[in-house]
Amino acid sequence: MSDEFYLSLAIDKAWDYQLLTYPNPAVGAVILDENGKILSICAHQKAGEAHAELNATKEALESKDSSLKSIFAAAKNPNELYNLIIQNHRNLLKNSTYYVTLEPCAHQGKTPPCASLILAMGARRVVIGSKDLGEHAKGGAKFLSDNGVEVDIGVCAKECDELLEPFLRWQSGNFIFFKIALTQNGVATGGVISNLTSRAHTHQIRSLVDLMVVGGNTVGIDRPILDARLANDRAPNILIYSSKFEFDSQIPLFKVPNREVTISNSLKLAFEKRFVMIEGGENFLKNLDSRVEWILIYRSNEFKMAENIKLNLKLNILHRTRLDDGELLWCKRVNSEQK
Repeated sequence: MSDEFYLSLAIDKAWDYQLLTYPNPAVGAVILDENGKILSICAHQKAGEAHAELNATKEALESKDSSLKSIFAAAKNPNELYNLIIQNHRNLLKNSTYYVTLEPCAHQGKTPPCASLILAMGARRVVIGSKDLGEHAKGGAKFLSDNGVEVDIGVCAKECDELLEPFLRWQSGNFIFFKIALTQNGVATGGVISNLTSRAHTHQIRSLVDLMVVGGNTVGIDRPILDARLANDRAPNILIYSSKFEFDSQIPLFKVPNREVTISNSLKLAFEKRFVMIEGGENFLKNLDSRVEWILIYRSNEFKMAENIKLNLKLNILHRTRLDDGELLWCKRVNSEQK
């Protein structure tokens, strides 16, 4: 198998957690033993928790020696897990190969430096997709190379850079995307379309965004609550994008505690926040601000007898993520310069 194949496994795993790692990037890692056997395929799952390399190292070591599971289970945080791995790795990953979508970090932050971990495992080679340009995290590739590890950078660079784009955008100021649910035949109306898995995924994202935007028609007709109850976490602040400024105060979204609700006929506030989700239907999508390039589509496997949406909108599908009874389509607008 090629480097591209193994790195594609890491990319696919990272997409499973795209946006859920905010404010961190989505990163995936794969580890092969010295004979080329896959030992682990893991990703960074949530900010403050273990990085992809640490998760992959843990899983790889446990696959080599199952007795390590009980030892690593005692770790209460990434720093403790890192130390337990350093103390108990038994050279089981000597001459291994790491595939990582983003250059391993070289600094101690909330979690330990992944480059030092890889070196301590005795890895022979590290294959990297995107170079880390962050002032604090960069330098992992040079550190590894200077210490005798073979390093290759730029494999699947385009795919890894696409994976990294939301992180780079919210780092530089603003990442905003539009979310819509469609049936298999492209219908966006007629009641609930998404299944429990996709709704839980939506709630996870809602719990992380700095602002959620919804149209006034949706608020008035559907009377939603727009919380994050399926993620057991905080509900997002809301911007109701509407030319109408008066709504029934008994609509559930107004009753959620510790929430700010703004009503405006401008999206200015949405572009002032770092991480923003727009939830809407066909009409909102038809008139979507051209600055919103990313579209997240939850596609169910069901068909509905209704008119499907018709949009003069060209999209590139960046990635497909399988969900129960459907899939997640990560898409990006094709700019006029790209046509």
